[in-house]
Amino acid sequence: MDLDDTDRALLRALSADATQSAGALGRRFGLSQPAAWRRIRRLEEAGILKGRRVVLNREALGFGVTVFLGIKLATKGRVSLEDFERAVTAIPEVQVVQHVLGLFDYRLRVVARDIADFERVLRRRIMTLPGVGQVEANVLLSEERRPGPLGQV
Repeated sequence: MDLDDTDRALLRALSADATQSAGALGRRFGLSQPAAWRRIRRLEEAGILKGRRVVLNREALGFGVTVFLGIKLATKGRVSLEDFERAVTAIPEVQVVQHVLGLFDYRLRVVARDIADFERVLRRRIMTLPGVGQVEANVLLSEERRPGPLGQV
């Protein structure tokens, strides 16, 4: 799909705030509400816009610790990747599961109320998953959201 300057502007605006209405976006970019809506719909149908989501403030909800875990499966032959993935996605504190290439087989983003809560999740839930071998934890100290390549879109 060929994107014009207006499509790129809509993508940048929606990536900054996906709650904006088609009417507000149209006024901002010199389009009517129906024209803005049609462009957004076309971007969705082309698979460029894959959805809109709400970003929760984890700290305000009491989850003050984020930990990235690298997990290497102990025995890949005896435990299927699907079994591990099914079990790990059932843990509510695990926010993201990524199957990766490199030193570890999986990278997880885990949220917890505090370090003691994280230790409980690690010991009772993650370390008991099928096939878990080596685990490396990295505690998130700070995070900055960057716009990424959309500045050039």
